[in-house]
Amino acid sequence: MGTDNALGDFLRARRELVTPREVGLPGGGLRRVPGLRREEVAMLAGISAEYYLRLEQGRDRTPSAQVVDALARVLQLDAEGTSYLLDLARPKSRRRPAKVADKVPDGIAMLLGTLNVPAFVVNRYRDVLAANPLAAELSPLMRPGTNRLIVLFTDPAARLAHPDLDENVGSVVAQLRAEMGADTDDPRLQSLIGELSLKSEQFRKLWARHDIHRGGSDTGVIHHPRAGEMRLRREKLAVIGSDGLQLVMYHAEPGSPAAGALARLASELEPR
Repeated sequence: MGTDNALGDFLRARRELVTPREVGLPGGGLRRVPGLRREEVAMLAGISAEYYLRLEQGRDRTPSAQVVDALARVLQLDAEGTSYLLDLARPKSRRRPAKVADKVPDGIAMLLGTLNVPAFVVNRYRDVLAANPLAAELSPLMRPGTNRLIVLFTDPAARLAHPDLDENVGSVVAQLRAEMGADTDDPRLQSLIGELSLKSEQFRKLWARHDIHRGGSDTGVIHHPRAGEMRLRREKLAVIGSDGLQLVMYHAEPGSPAAGALARLASELEPR
């Protein structure tokens, strides 16, 4: 993960994704590195090559806001990427805040049982802490006790249930980076990223890009062996008073074939 030098890792990864042509430099000739050279980034940002080298190597970890803005411009970061870079450049507090236990509030647990759409609760590490029966039936990514990232990248059943997985998997990794921010020394995060990196080459490549994006598709295609293929809307609601818990719900446009398929599936799960 490069947690010892998160700022340098980010700068290097993003530098390698910018071509000379994109910043107005000639791109011909042999180049030993993908993207921009360190010296080119330094020149375009108006800082010395030696100082930029110190930043990438982790010998200087707190550049000024002006330097961060200049680097963000050269690396063509959007607002989210720039905010993330600023967060990495801030001096780190030695005192870590206490973490709230991953306990689903009683009211949210009760709500899950009353909703007539697939719904589940996840923590910031994408562990599914609770789900209603319709969600657990709909996809292996929604079953309590599973980690959505591990299943997403390692379970073939996930690809069968989510035909559009490859279209969205990059944004899933980018969201994880954005939500974790500069908290890269979190032991649970380290363990999760380590496991994913060992088990999935696709994850390793996506994580190494250091993409940052809090958004994501608000719809998803889900295939169920009996209900068929459904395009569903996805809503994420923060659970107030918790450490990053989210209530996630899937629903269909009223009157659509997907709404009918969901209703039929729900009726199958009702107690007889």
